[in-house]
Amino acid sequence: MDKLSLKARIKAELTSYNGKMSVYIDDFKGNKVEINADDTFETASTIKTFILIDLFQQVHNGTKSLNDMLTYTEENKIDGSGVIQSLDFGLTMSVKNFATLMIIVSDNVATNVLIDYLGIDHINSTIKKWGFNDTVLHNKIDFEKFDKLGTSTPKDYGKAFTMIHDGAIISSEACEQMLEIFKKQHYNSMIVKDFPQYYLSGDDSIASEEEQVCVASKSGSMNACRNDGGIVYTPYGEYVIVMFNTEFHDPLYYAGHEATMYGAKVSRMVFDQFFALKGRIE
Repeated sequence: MDKLSLKARIKAELTSYNGKMSVYIDDFKGNKVEINADDTFETASTIKTFILIDLFQQVHNGTKSLNDMLTYTEENKIDGSGVIQSLDFGLTMSVKNFATLMIIVSDNVATNVLIDYLGIDHINSTIKKWGFNDTVLHNKIDFEKFDKLGTSTPKDYGKAFTMIHDGAIISSEACEQMLEIFKKQHYNSMIVKDFPQYYLSGDDSIASEEEQVCVASKSGSMNACRNDGGIVYTPYGEYVIVMFNTEFHDPLYYAGHEATMYGAKVSRMVFDQFFALKGRIE
């Protein structure tokens, strides 16, 4: 392997990292970088991407509707990320609003409401239907009952965003609708942390008319993992980047976590390479 290739330089950067990072990158020009991309990881909230895919699959099938109304009840109260847990039981919203909150603020209550609405078996059948053979939703979110939410690989996660980008999953309309949700995602700290602020809007890369770079993504964190992945949009085109982390020693959640810092370094390396080669990674 070329010691100066992007893959080799990423591996060199990770030499001093006290954890394990697996990486998948695709520049849509036929070039990919894969570092242990077939390894299986706990998904944490990145599994919510696949739940969203199943929602749009069932809407496409005509068995569900984005306009159906769902209600937040006590049985789906859960701690962790999101805002619905702070609201009163009986809150009723459309399926689309629950799905949007599930992605953009990683709302755990919204996720459980949608799992009940869609069914775990159907979610997993849709995952397999579209060829994500190493991805499984195991349980609803319940930190007292279950220590496992989902499992996946960086390659599966990268392929999901590649297919959504290409309009190649469910329908082009469904992909466009999903991308609009992913672009509003609030937690992009790993991917964009070290990007030049000049290219970004003032709000952590949430899409706006003024910026030159934005991200459509979904991250996830649990004690066992720190994951991020999605599509980076630039003036030279787009690329997919996925970084899954595990085996680190610090289970705490904070902006300076080692996994986040090294993920940001790797992401910036890819960003710089993509700009230097004007839309390619190799």
